Amino acid sequence: MRHRNDLGKDPVGPLILRLAIPTMLAQLVSVLYSIVDRMYIGNIPDIGTVALAGVGVCGPIVTLLSSFATLVGLGGSPNLAMRMGEGNREEAQRVLNNGFLMLLVLSGVLTALFLLLREPLLMCFGASEATFPYANTYLTIYTAGTFFALMATGMNSFLICQGRSGLGMATVLVGAVMNIVLDPVFIYLLGLDVAGAAIATVISQMCSCGLVLFFLRRRSMPVRLGWGGFRWRVIVRIASFGLTPFLIIATDSVLLIVLNAMLQRYGGPGEGDILVTCGTIVQSYMCIITMPMGGITGGCQSVVSFNYGAGQPERIKKAIGCICALCLAFTTLMTLFTHTLSPLFVRLFTADASLMARTVAYIKVYTFGIIPLAVQYTLVDETTAMGHLRLALFCSLFRKATFLTGTVLFPILLTADAAFYAEPVCDVFCAVVTTVLFLVFFPRMIAGRMADLRQMEGKTAKS
Repeated sequence: MRHRNDLGKDPVGPLILRLAIPTMLAQLVSVLYSIVDRMYIGNIPDIGTVALAGVGVCGPIVTLLSSFATLVGLGGSPNLAMRMGEGNREEAQRVLNNGFLMLLVLSGVLTALFLLLREPLLMCFGASEATFPYANTYLTIYTAGTFFALMATGMNSFLICQGRSGLGMATVLVGAVMNIVLDPVFIYLLGLDVAGAAIATVISQMCSCGLVLFFLRRRSMPVRLGWGGFRWRVIVRIASFGLTPFLIIATDSVLLIVLNAMLQRYGGPGEGDILVTCGTIVQSYMCIITMPMGGITGGCQSVVSFNYGAGQPERIKKAIGCICALCLAFTTLMTLFTHTLSPLFVRLFTADASLMARTVAYIKVYTFGIIPLAVQYTLVDETTAMGHLRLALFCSLFRKATFLTGTVLFPILLTADAAFYAEPVCDVFCAVVTTVLFLVFFPRMIAGRMADLRQMEGKTAKS
């Protein structure tokens, strides 16, 4: 596979595939960090089911931590790509250096904050007396490795946006393979159970982090990581671009926390832990869909951002069309997989026949709206790539508000497990709303950008 892609000249369709496939696979492999942990934990003799519920409570909190890497990575990479499209390498360098500084500061602050607050957070967000010890152990160890998690994820976006999607995939792949190998060693061979799973994850993220920073420091990089050029305006711009994807992931985490809490509360003693265990497996399955799809839309943002910066509207339209088609094809394939092979997936986590049957049924309900969700992901991420943040943010938050309403109301009005129906209802309805808004505002985005470029050319000519 080519390692260098010309974002402004290569044919759009093949370019999208070259960028999307490695980033999609990288995100798919990245899912293995959590899924492999949960798979091994669910099969620990005697404590598997309750330990899995405990780690499931940690899942959304871990994702909330990771969302800060998205704030910088997906906020900085479109900025860097735009500056490259404009031919402004000096400003692109500032974006990269400031992104590194932001991740450095955030990792320190978040490590201290989450270590201090982990116990009340876990009890508020769905842990029971039975599951708390496992949740507390896992979260404590994972939080201690926050620096490596944030750097590996956040800085990887700066690799991908420079056309190095193959290297981006390699860094994730190395970490995931290490996690798969180390998990059984620490969990079973050394007898560390849940602590072993967390330790294996931190070591794997440490290796991914080292590789990402090594590649970004290579002289062959178009924009090489350095130190200096720190500017408050650059930090603000990165944060403003990254706010939408950050809120998407952060609020997803909050919503999953609410889901676990509602399942625990309205399920009652015993049944609540069972529902949280089912929910943990359902959320793991959903990640197999949403994270690779996010890899497609996020990994291809550089094409849209570069050509938006260069003023090439036809390439932007083709790119968005190709990205959407790829996401629709992927979600269609996953829908077929759900209705045929999802029992095999659930069997990786538990041998309990009753638990398996319930979880498979919940997965089919929860993923019912993933095909419309493909359109939502594409339009929100590519609107962000063009710098139209308010529209992207509105579409994202509208979806979250809809999901939250359903998650809270359905268990109150019906039964505890009715909370699983909030996701498909939200996915279908909000995809329609987002599509309508995009069709209305997209021509205005393009017209506004072309007017800006003409104005810039006029000023250059006068000077």
